[in-house]
Amino acid sequence: MPEPKTPANRGTRPVAEHFVAPVDETPVAAVDAVRIAEKKSTLWLDAWRDMRRRPMFWISAAILLVVALVALFPGLFTQVDPRACGLQNSNGAPTSGHPLGFNKQGCDVYSRIVYGTGTSVSVGLMVIALTFVVGTIMGALAGFFGGALDSLLSRIGDIFFSIPYILAAVVVMSVLANHRNPLVIALAIGGFSWPITARIVRSEILRVKNADFVMAAESLGLSRIRTLIKHVLPNAIAPAIVVTTISLSSAIVAESVLSFLGVGLPSGQFISWGNDISAAQLSLRTDPMPLIYPSLALTITVLGFILLGEVVRDALDPKARARR
Repeated sequence: MPEPKTPANRGTRPVAEHFVAPVDETPVAAVDAVRIAEKKSTLWLDAWRDMRRRPMFWISAAILLVVALVALFPGLFTQVDPRACGLQNSNGAPTSGHPLGFNKQGCDVYSRIVYGTGTSVSVGLMVIALTFVVGTIMGALAGFFGGALDSLLSRIGDIFFSIPYILAAVVVMSVLANHRNPLVIALAIGGFSWPITARIVRSEILRVKNADFVMAAESLGLSRIRTLIKHVLPNAIAPAIVVTTISLSSAIVAESVLSFLGVGLPSGQFISWGNDISAAQLSLRTDPMPLIYPSLALTITVLGFILLGEVVRDALDPKARARR
């Protein structure tokens, strides 16, 4: 039967009882403790964890490791002198110690491919070093300081960007025909290809410089140039690294194109894939293999850098990682 209403309980609602655990059984510190992830998380660590799970990264790394070993230690891969040529071996078939045969001049094709790797890779590295340094400095100064400096540097970049760097390199190497060496050809290519890096760095600087941590650094009295170097540039350099990795393949191709056209490295002084491809085109119909082999080496090397650049680009992009 319902409890009869009395003056003591008339007009009141029944109150549900709540269970309260004893304090000694549920310590407050354990409830309020903040759990911190054991693994450190930064942009580069997250990128590395993402790259090492992708087969494309290991394929490109294996290709580039072989290319690096061949470029640095060619004597480990062949004992044949690439300049030891004999017309009695002209367009000769593969024999013992000469797995790829001979070219029209009687030179060992495999040995010339091995020794030509160092030339192409060294030119490519010098080109990207120049484009990365010049492009980063120009883009960072233009994007961070803005105003008249941004307008001046952007117009300079537009002038260089409007000139195809292959055409400019052909003109420069034709003028400096008596001074053709890897450094000169790297300056000729890199001196006109840096605006791409500068544009990318400028756009990233414009995005990062309005962040709260930049405002905090300036409010603490840090100078603008130190703020740029210590805070803004490290957070905007990732896209430039991606472009530089991919541009290395373009630099190697550019060196081969210039050598193929006859305005690159002198064939008598330097061994280059472009020179060998150019010399082998004369006997393409009768003996195409001396042209195919260095072309294949160039293709595999370029493919390795392109694959690595694609993997690095996806790994440094959090949105791309989230979509996978």
